[in-house]
Amino acid sequence: MSAAAALVEELAADARVSPAALARALGARSFPVVGDGWALFAFHGPADEVKLQHWVYGLRSARPFERIAGTDLWTLEIEIQEQARVEYKLEVVHAGQHQLIRDPLNPHLARDPFGTNSVVLGPGYREPDWVREEPRARRGEIVERMLSSEVFGDVRPLSIYLPARFRDTRRYPLLVVHDGFDYVQFASLRTVLDNLIHRLEIPPLVVALTQSPDRLNEYAASDAHARFLHDELLPLLEAEFPLLEEPGDRALLGASFGAVAALHAAWQRPGRFGSLFLQSGSFAFTDVGDHDRGPLFDPVVDFVNDFRRAPGVPAERIFLSCGIYESLIYYNRSLLPVLQKTGAEVRLVEAQDGHNWENWRDRLREGLSWLFPGPLWMIYE
Repeated sequence: MSAAAALVEELAADARVSPAALARALGARSFPVVGDGWALFAFHGPADEVKLQHWVYGLRSARPFERIAGTDLWTLEIEIQEQARVEYKLEVVHAGQHQLIRDPLNPHLARDPFGTNSVVLGPGYREPDWVREEPRARRGEIVERMLSSEVFGDVRPLSIYLPARFRDTRRYPLLVVHDGFDYVQFASLRTVLDNLIHRLEIPPLVVALTQSPDRLNEYAASDAHARFLHDELLPLLEAEFPLLEEPGDRALLGASFGAVAALHAAWQRPGRFGSLFLQSGSFAFTDVGDHDRGPLFDPVVDFVNDFRRAPGVPAERIFLSCGIYESLIYYNRSLLPVLQKTGAEVRLVEAQDGHNWENWRDRLREGLSWLFPGPLWMIYE
């Protein structure tokens, strides 16, 4: 009998003794219980059906639990990879009502702009220590600005991260971050920057955090967005902050549609930003036929098709990251040889994770330190 099956038998025995005995047994463990290559989920409560709703592309999105006969205990065993990180919810059906809930037995949560998910971790996954505040690290300052945009006909809020010990008398590399407010809130970007600068893994940077009110349109390979970035945002930053001027000292960062926006803007005006950090890019394309991702992807597909035909040299160094549990992994893998043929130095990093902010957070150290190597890397590499 496997370890997971033995645990199910033990829980079933407690459930048959009494609800109190089962509650004690469930409370004595951290769920899901994770072993070597497996994870066991449990749910206790009245239900007609319980399903695991996850976001792992390639697997059935709804995995049914099995009920222990004569009890309100439901269990499900799944395979799990060593370094996996999977976000999920439980779908509980009772008396004709469907509820999508966080796992009541699991304290591990992840947040995103749409809410909160439960998280199951593979036995080898460890949250990076550099995503937590380091008491010895000096904190950078975030200053707020408003940019009056003629391109969009509105006023855009900006946040600018200035590193600790910022001085007007020295010049700094520049990083422009699409969905920057979300990176700070959901991917710990400010803490990551503070820690990596403190550890000398990256140099002190000026980081411009932008946020679009209509990202699915503005980031979908929009010429207007490229003009906003090059003709309005960059001149504002150059006028107010002491920035290094070489393209290699300037980078664009974005995730999902934000990665499309970054690549498109660099492709539109090569030589302005020498580095790109593209996370889980929505780089859908069609070699033949039609795509099946809906009308919002039409301009993206047109751009990526054009880019694949004539990529030019959008940047000198390009760091790609993507989760293997994303449907986008195929597009990101396909983009790698296209970028390499431009002569750019390109790196692709894959993770046992999905399309989410903590996946993107966990790749920040490797990407930033490769694009902007600090004194530590200069010495030891």
